[in-house]
Amino acid sequence: MRKTLILAATLLCGASMSAHAVAPGGPGCGWGNLVFEGKSGLPVHLLATIVNGTSGNKTFGMTSGTNGCNTSGALTYGGKSLLTKNGVLEEVAQDMAVGEGEALTALSVSMGIKAEDRARFNQLMHENFASVFPNENVTAEEVMNNIVAVMRRDKQLSTYLT
Repeated sequence: MRKTLILAATLLCGASMSAHAVAPGGPGCGWGNLVFEGKSGLPVHLLATIVNGTSGNKTFGMTSGTNGCNTSGALTYGGKSLLTKNGVLEEVAQDMAVGEGEALTALSVSMGIKAEDRARFNQLMHENFASVFPNENVTAEEVMNNIVAVMRRDKQLSTYLT
């Protein structure tokens, strides 16, 4: 049950990653941004998102280069890592120690690792467990930095780091 909740939380975190990305399609992309230009606050942002989402104009704008959309800029994420959620770090550590498991899969999915590369990710994390989790008091931020460092040294997985 707990692993199912972790997987659900990961999927929600993945969804929230895209929701919190800075200016997908560029600043001012979509009719919602046009209609509510200059306004601020949560209700206005939600309405703009609804307008953009229900009409599909933002997707059209990103693919066609219209509606104020431009996809040349890099997306960013200002939220917290999945690993900072209660209990997730321990679950990931357990899965990483054996080289497989739902929490490790959820982590790789949240990092955008394609299905065909997840076995390599699992293997690499298992092989480098001691460097990812160097002590029992390691923080989620340190673990994430260690995961990135391990991935950076791997030709196949380093392509996911930009």
